[in-house]
Parts: sequence; C-alpha cells; structure tokens
Amino acid sequence: MIMASWPDISAQISATVNTTFQGKEIVTIGGGCINQTFKISDGDIHYFAKLNSAGSLPMFEAEAAGLNEIYQTQTLRVPQPICWGENNHQSWLILEYLHLSNTSKGNAAALGSGLAAMHQIHSKHFGWTRNNTIGKTAQINTTTTDWVQFWRKNRLGYQLNLAKNNGYSGKLQQLGERLMSDLSVFFNSTSPAASLLHGDLWNGNVNFDTNGQPIIYDPAVYYGDREADIAMTELFGLLPIAFYTAYQDDYPLDSGYNTRKILYNLYHVLNHLNLFGGSYRHQAEQMMNQLLVEIR
Repeated sequence: MIMASWPDISAQISATVNTTFQGKEIVTIGGGCINQTFKISDGDIHYFAKLNSAGSLPMFEAEAAGLNEIYQTQTLRVPQPICWGENNHQSWLILEYLHLSNTSKGNAAALGSGLAAMHQIHSKHFGWTRNNTIGKTAQINTTTTDWVQFWRKNRLGYQLNLAKNNGYSGKLQQLGERLMSDLSVFFNSTSPAASLLHGDLWNGNVNFDTNGQPIIYDPAVYYGDREADIAMTELFGLLPIAFYTAYQDDYPLDSGYNTRKILYNLYHVLNHLNLFGGSYRHQAEQMMNQLLVEIR
C-alpha cells in the first residue's frame, strides 16, 4: 500500500462531493484478489476504496461506467461511483460505502426479480460502448448484431488465443476450434436478446444490505444473452433456490439453457486458466467435450 496516495484520494473526494473530506481512518477490507480494498473515513463519512497499480485507471473507469449503467436501470442496487483517478504510484476507484449483511439472511427472491427486470433492459447490439475487464483480463465488447459471432470472436476465441499464447496448445485448441466452427448449433431454437448483463455474477459479487435487500457489485458489464449471467451463478456454488424460482417466475429461461450454460461458463473457466494456471485446463477440455457431444 502506498500511503502517499491517501492525501490525493482525499483531495479528489473533496473536489467531487464539494465538501472537505480528510481520510483519517483507513481500514483494510479483504475479499478481492485483483485489487486492494479499504474503507476510508473521516470519522463521520465512509467510502469504499479500490486501489491498484499506476496505469490501471482504464479498468476503474470501465467499472464505474458499468456500475452507472446498472444504476440507471433502478432494478438492482449497486454501490454508486464517487470518483476515480491516479497518481504516479497508484490508481483508485472510490465508491459509496454500503453496510452489508449475511448472504444467508438476504431476500434472494428480490435478487431474482431484480435481475429479471435488469435483463429486460435491452440494446440493439451485443457488446457495449467500451471494453472492460473480467478479473484482470481484457474483455472485448466490440458491438455486433450477431450474438454467435460475438461469442465466437470476443469471448471463446479471445480466451483460446490467450491460452495459446500462454502455452496451452494441443487438445485444448483442437477442441476449441471444433466447438467454435459449429457454435451456431446451440442457437437453432433460440434468438437471444441483447440484455444488460452484470457479466461476472458469481456469488462473491452478490450480497445484501442490513435490511436484506440485494446488492451487486464488481461488474463486467455488456449486453448479451441473459443466460450467461444465470449460468455463472451456478459455476462456483449456487445462489439460494428462492433466487432461481423468482427469476423463472418473472422471466422464464428457454429449454436449451442447461446445455448453453456449459458454453457460457466455459468462457470463465478459460479465463481462470489464463489467470491462475493449468489446474483449469482439464475442466475446460471436459466442458468442450460435453458440448461437442451435443453437436455430433
């Protein structure tokens, strides 16, 4: 932690909110593997601070834009961005500080209904107005009206190319090429709308306030098939069943979801392979084999 950044951060907060703020209490908050996170307070007012190395400002700018995109829908609560900046040492993003409760005591049905409402915010194009990040990896959001093309090029193709550059060749690439060549098969009976997605909706990015109302954060926003968000809620441990029941009541999923969720989660498993190493290779190859069985 570069302590010299805190005066710069306090000065920017003061200029943004037009009230003098002097961060006197700095408390480390755990939970993230990408950024350092803190509560910064003057004793009365608290903010949530995310810090990373100098040069990381575009990542924080994109995150702030994504939070604002979700906030404008008034469907699910997100921490509002306050300001973001950098000096010669660090980059930072300052957010509204929200008091969180225990996930098991939250209103999971409200989360399901809120996400269903958010997914009914549509665009004419898949992608987004800017690129962002998924973890530390660049996420390419170049817009198109063709969802299969978008997923082939900007999601699976991009991750497979990174994997190749990282030394993961052979079977992984062979399976990936076969899968991408027949990708349209998975969409013969459906034509996804371009829904507003959180983009990184695992249970670590979901919580509830002290009244039990849902909060989502750390987004990787873009417009895409809503099934991609739901799929990720199943990748690293399910959300409460009330979430899925409420979502299905408000915005039922297509019958082909159980196959396509493997396709959508493959993107995240490949990203984990590229971020964290070879332990994810077998899982990625197994998922691709599952999908290729559906094509044969």
